[in-house]
Amino acid sequence: MSSFSIRSSTIRLGIFISALIVITIIFFQLAWLRKIYRFEQKEFDHNVVKVIRGLYEDLDENAYYSSHLNELIENPGRHLYLARIKLPVDRDSLTSYLQYELEDFGVFTNCQLGVYNADSAKYVYTGLLTSAVSKDATKASLPVQARAYDYIALYFPNREQYILSQMNFWIISSAVLLIVLVLFSASLYYFYREKFLNETQKDFIHNFTHEFKTPVSIISLAADVLKDKSVTEKPGKLATYARIVEYQSRYLHSQIEKLLQFAYTESRQLHLKKESVNIHELISEALTNLAPLIIEKNAALDYSLDAANPVVMADRGYMLIVITNLLDNALKYSKQPHILLATKDGNQCLQFSIKDDGIGVDQKELKKLFRKFYRVPSGDVYAAKGFGLGLSFVKTILDAHNGKIKIESSLGKGSTFTVELPR
Repeated sequence: MSSFSIRSSTIRLGIFISALIVITIIFFQLAWLRKIYRFEQKEFDHNVVKVIRGLYEDLDENAYYSSHLNELIENPGRHLYLARIKLPVDRDSLTSYLQYELEDFGVFTNCQLGVYNADSAKYVYTGLLTSAVSKDATKASLPVQARAYDYIALYFPNREQYILSQMNFWIISSAVLLIVLVLFSASLYYFYREKFLNETQKDFIHNFTHEFKTPVSIISLAADVLKDKSVTEKPGKLATYARIVEYQSRYLHSQIEKLLQFAYTESRQLHLKKESVNIHELISEALTNLAPLIIEKNAALDYSLDAANPVVMADRGYMLIVITNLLDNALKYSKQPHILLATKDGNQCLQFSIKDDGIGVDQKELKKLFRKFYRVPSGDVYAAKGFGLGLSFVKTILDAHNGKIKIESSLGKGSTFTVELPR
């Protein structure tokens, strides 16, 4: 029975697509809410016009029927409506009719009423028509609009709140949808994170087992050979197997050292002891440390150390690790290494680069090189061993120094790592 497994990269793509869908849904939901809000505004305006038309009918004034409603009604402000009227008018009847029409056409919000006299240029009567449904008892002052005719003014101070209350269902449903989408996105991200960590752990265990199993097996085999009396009587073979044991033990030591260094940087910040460091001297020291590997690989080294001032303020030990790791990669990932080491003065910085003619890296893999435990997948027989920690550790050290690292590479043509360190 085959098991079905989803890679974290697939989940990451799913998160990206889901994020686009969520953003699209939110965008359309907001657009829909805006459309509903505008519709409710227009509906409110239409209902107020119906209220005024009903009021005209209740007052039974034939003069009002000779004109169109749009000639009799004016809307100078969002909350204010003016309707022409002939004075005098009975206040009690006007208030009673208006209250009835507001309730009849479903305008359940407080209304400020004013009767304006053009001759005196002021309101001769004002009053507040309250709605039993409206919870807001706000009584705003009625604005005066100077006109050459008499009119009644209807002012709705709580118009916006009333319209929003009519949209409660849509607002609540949109909020619930948004919460569900956020929770879904958070769950998907958490699932991706757990999947990625699980894959990282599996990759690490696989690499650890693979990298340590081979040298341990070789050392064990060499130990069995060295116990053979026929070998102990042959100094040449004895020296050969002794060198094998020495090389494999040195390899194991270097890998354990990398793990310890990485564990240290993961558990706490780097504590730098900055001093004046000569990069040219560090390059020479790193080459001395890697001399056995250089000899074994029969590597050719070229130099272009053109920096007039190769001194920077840095932690000597950590910077030696940076150069050693980059050189180690250049040697390991080439069949017959030809390496160019170069330095030059940059703009308020020192640049040094290590160029090799090794297997190179595909462009789509470049951004992943500095990830923890990441190793470029390759079936090449010259692909080197390792945990995928070297370049990640290099990046951590350079970040602590406010430095930068970039890589240029072509598959099958080699790579160039360039480091910039601030003066």
